[in-house]
Parts: sequence; structure tokens; C-alpha cells
Amino acid sequence: MAADAAAAAMSATSLCDDLEPATVRTRIRDVLAAGAARAGDRVVVGGWVRTGREQGKGSFAFLELSDGSCAATLQAIVDAAVHPLARLTATGTSVLVEGVIKEPPEGTKQNVELKVSRVLEVGEVDAAVYPLPKGKVKLTLEKLRDVVHLRSRTNTIGAVARIRHQLAYASHRFFDENGFLYVHTPIITTSDCEGAGEMFQVTTLFSQAEKTEKELRENPKPSDSEIEAAKVLVKEKGDVVAQLKAAKASKQEISTAVDELNRAKEIVSKLEERFKLKPGIPRKDDGSIAFENDFFKRQAFLTVSGQLQVETYACALSSVYTFGPTFRAENSHTSRHLAEFWMVEPEIAFANLQDDMNCAEKYVQYLCKWLLDHCQEDMEFMVKNYDKSAIERLELVSSTPFVRISYTKAVELLKNVTDKKFDNKVEWGIDLASEHERGYI
Repeated sequence: MAADAAAAAMSATSLCDDLEPATVRTRIRDVLAAGAARAGDRVVVGGWVRTGREQGKGSFAFLELSDGSCAATLQAIVDAAVHPLARLTATGTSVLVEGVIKEPPEGTKQNVELKVSRVLEVGEVDAAVYPLPKGKVKLTLEKLRDVVHLRSRTNTIGAVARIRHQLAYASHRFFDENGFLYVHTPIITTSDCEGAGEMFQVTTLFSQAEKTEKELRENPKPSDSEIEAAKVLVKEKGDVVAQLKAAKASKQEISTAVDELNRAKEIVSKLEERFKLKPGIPRKDDGSIAFENDFFKRQAFLTVSGQLQVETYACALSSVYTFGPTFRAENSHTSRHLAEFWMVEPEIAFANLQDDMNCAEKYVQYLCKWLLDHCQEDMEFMVKNYDKSAIERLELVSSTPFVRISYTKAVELLKNVTDKKFDNKVEWGIDLASEHERGYI
């Protein structure tokens, strides 16, 4: 045992010796955040070239590198003696480089730059077909749908990804700090969760039907005469066994005859099973779909909400929440309807309406404050390019107590609106619509 263990350890060591040493990569965000304080440090940086240009009559090149850790780029300077510059400067090129952090000359916009001493890895691109433009040239969001595999390299999608990450992380922190437990609820369910929306069905019946149809095309089901002939053979084999037993034949002869009889019966069974095969979705006698042939033996769907399942945990663990994907099969192409989205659903035991409102207000304010503290650069990008008042709203919501009014008071206020005609009639007992909520209460 000891010898085997020693041999295994030696084998593992030799395998590790064949591997390249791990690369300790420094994020561009960390380099830029430290600024001149890290001047003189040797680091390894990986990223994708946003812009690259040769200077000094081809003696060196400037590379603007982004690794997605922040919106800003790091300027890297590479001499022609270090690496062929033409292989580095195309937009989209992936590089892993080693160098020394330096303070740039006065008057430049960068607070630090990287003087490259070694190019460790290069992933070249064909500049003629690479779809993302050089530098700060913008593509429309619609155009980015055509390059889904590369759109995360753009400023917009990168900012959205970082903001979403921070919001998800802050959500978990908020609920943890307030005594909630995170519960994972099923994505596939047989419940429609109180009719919360149209559901996507999960089924194997279609793939089963396609498999059956292919099987029948390649190997058609047997005819009545083929099955009848197989049954006749079974009877003959049975008669042979009976005759051998009556004649008190040897045990070996009887055993051989029985084996032949069993094989004949098995052939009949398979023929009858194939004869019952029908193309299409299996149905009952009344024409309804036979879901007992499905994977779950009944109808199943992608969940529209984890609410029903998480409520059962609230009745045992008090304060819980679920945060996961939900699906709605509503054929509506608006900004308020998505086929797939992630939803936070808290449930609190021993709580009243005031407790619910307090939790909701604290949660929204927590997220707004978190974005201001941790996503300033990305939020400034959003303000500049998409939503001029985004930061102002975050500051307002995070610092201002929410005003609360009763449903009756809300209906009263809406009835007094004179500068707008609502599409949905306002009267006590109705559900308030989006147009009612938007600025009139």
C-alpha cells in the first residue's frame, strides 16, 4: 500500500513538472486604481486590443487594452524588438503581456502605462472581417444582436454586465445582512403559480415521436401475416418441447428445445411491440395527449415564479428568498415583457404589510446606494450615452424616504387628474395600471 501511494505521488509530481507555471495576472482595474503608486512594479496583464497603432516609423506600438474588469483601458507600449507589431495592433487581438508599470509623460491622459518586455501569448484576428469597429466608434444595440459572441467586448454591454453583477451581489448581501436564507426553487415545475403568466412546456414527447418516425421509416412495422407466422413457430417449438418431455428425452435435449421456444416467444413479443408503434405524439382513446409517456409522466413547465415553493420554506425558516431564472411565454414584444428573466422573491413569516413595505424600501435604497458606491464609472457611462438623469435618480431614491398612501387615497388622487385621459378607467376596486403609477400618484 505504501509503495503504491509513493508511486502515485511520484507520478502526480512528474505530471505537474510537465505543466507550465501558473500565470499570476493582474487586472487592469487594479493597475489603474493604484495609479502611480505601482510605478516600477512588474506585472502580467491580459486583455483585448481596443485600438493599436504603430509609431516611430514602426519602431514601437501603442496598444489600448481592455480585460473587462473596468470601463477604462490600459495603454501598453511594445517595441518592435519585443514582438512583430503587425501581429498585435489589430482591434480584437488577444494578448497576454509582461512589463513594468510606468508613469507616462506629462500632458497625457493616462495616469500610468505599461512598458512591455515580453509578449507571452497572442490570439490574432483577421482585421478585414472582425466586426467590431476600432476605438470609440459606436455600434447600435440592434447591430450587436448580429455579433452575440463579441458584443460583451463593447463598452455598453460590458457596463451592463458589471452593473448586473453588482446588483446581484448586493441583493445577496442585503438579504444575508437582514437574516434571510437563500432558497433554490425548481426551474421545472408542474405548478402554474396562481396563473402568473403563460408557461413554456417541457416535454420529451416531440423527440420521442421523431425517434419513432425515423425508426419506422428505416425499419417498417411488421404485417399481420409476419406476426401470425411467428406465433405458428412458437406453437411448433412448444409442441417439440412437449413431445420431448413425453418421450422422457435427455435433460440436454429438453433444455435446448426450451431455449429455442423462448427465443421464438421473444421474437413474437418484439414484433407485437413494433406493431403497436404509431407515428406522432402518443394520444389516449379520447384524443388527448398521453402524458404518461412523457419524461415526468405528467405535464411540466418552465417556472413563471418560485413563489409557491419558497413560501413553504418561509413557513419553516421564517425569512427566505429565491433569486433565479423565470420564464413567461407571453407573445408580447415590449420592454415590460421578457421570455426569460431573473427575479428576486422574498417571503417573510410573521410579517404584516408594513413589514413588507419596509423591506422593499430598504432593499431598493440599498441597491441604489450600492451602485453609487461601486459602479460610478459605469453609471457615468450610462448617463453620458443613454440616461442623463440616472445618477440623480439613484441619489434621490437612496436618500429619500418613500411616501406611502392607501389604495383608496391613490384612486382618489387619480380621479382628480385633469390633464390626462387614462386608457384604463379609474374606479375603486380596479388594479392600478402602469399609466396610473407613472407620475400621477
